[in-house]
Amino acid sequence: MVDDERPVLVTGGTGTLGRALVHTLLDAGRAVRVLSRRERSPAAPAEADWVFGNLLTGAGLAEAVTGVSAVVHCASDPRRPDDDLDAAVQLLLAARAAAAPHLVNVSIVGVDRVPYPYFKAKHRVEEIVEDGGVPWTILRATHFHDWVATMLDKLSRGPVAVAPAGMSAQPVDVREVASRLVQLVVEGPSGRVDDLGGPQVLTTTELMRTYLAATGRRRPVWAVPVPGPLSGFRHGNHLTPEHATGRLTFAEWVQSRSR
Repeated sequence: MVDDERPVLVTGGTGTLGRALVHTLLDAGRAVRVLSRRERSPAAPAEADWVFGNLLTGAGLAEAVTGVSAVVHCASDPRRPDDDLDAAVQLLLAARAAAAPHLVNVSIVGVDRVPYPYFKAKHRVEEIVEDGGVPWTILRATHFHDWVATMLDKLSRGPVAVAPAGMSAQPVDVREVASRLVQLVVEGPSGRVDDLGGPQVLTTTELMRTYLAATGRRRPVWAVPVPGPLSGFRHGNHLTPEHATGRLTFAEWVQSRSR
């Protein structure tokens, strides 16, 4: 039995992590409110409350954050990193005005060490959350299996599969990240918590070969040097092998999807 019957507001509730989080919260017996700029999705669970709100303009945010037990901020747009900053400011202003008791922000491992525009924006969002006047928790996770598979699919569409040379990844299952977020909601404001990484650090060549085998593709794999702006990834600054707490490996994930 859940003592707190107030809803948990999820921003980005229609994204990869947001969808998993909504289902995980509902499975845990928590009331859920999804913030969206669009009409209710037919795939959205009937138990979830659907509210309109625009993180860039602030429209609808005051109503969305009223009466919540926590806000989990999953919304993000890698194509427009600067929008993430505006969204964080608008959300914090609304949450502070409503005296929201807890804001959980999802970030990425290495945002303070990888000189990549999107990572720099995510790090600035963390700083906005820390200074926003709302009790907070920040969780950094490594890239999701889904994202890695999408990249590998794009790089393997030709007669030769391309793998960025000298780089590795530590993919994690999005459902495991969602489960950790539910724990953090229950625990309350905790500041910057331990990173959450996948169970294995694998080179891009290993990941590509795993992906090709699981999807039944036969192609030679060509390791190609990456340009300078991605140097932080070559140095492994986006990895957290000391926090390899995820359980589902990339091979297991790809195989389950292939079946």
